[in-house]
Amino acid sequence: MQTQVTKKYIDVYLSLGSNVGDRAAQLRSAQGLIQKTIGKIARKSHVYETAPWGKTDQDAFLNQVVMVNTSLDPRGLLDAIAKIERELGRERREKWGPRTIDIDVLFYGRRVVRDKGLEIPHPELHKRAFILVPMMEIAAEFVHPVLKQAIDELYAECDDPSDVVMID
Repeated sequence: MQTQVTKKYIDVYLSLGSNVGDRAAQLRSAQGLIQKTIGKIARKSHVYETAPWGKTDQDAFLNQVVMVNTSLDPRGLLDAIAKIERELGRERREKWGPRTIDIDVLFYGRRVVRDKGLEIPHPELHKRAFILVPMMEIAAEFVHPVLKQAIDELYAECDDPSDVVMID
């Protein structure tokens, strides 16, 4: 008798951002590579344009949040993201500096992960309107597993005054 092994899939939320080159093309390329190497994109927000966060003397970003069904574990997910970023020309020169693509893990289901170089949920997401607005679009009621508040509640309490402008 054969034993059937079924993969366990989990919904992960990823933030995509770009402010170098053809920003919209970078987001589309990232989505294609995510679908090929990480899993099926089940939901995606519109694309938003936002001012840079943290280091403000650079071009505006295009940002988007996607929900992906993956069978990768958290470390495998991070490795796959790093490979995608490299493939799309990401160079890590300075914190919050310009980038062709930036992919951050926002949530890995409802799990909390604190490991070397990996912190999930993303530790700053509740402070950033450019993450909360697109996240609200696809999962407003999702409850942050550490802060125990829904995304729309986090946005209501967010002090980030940045404009988050839908462009598509």
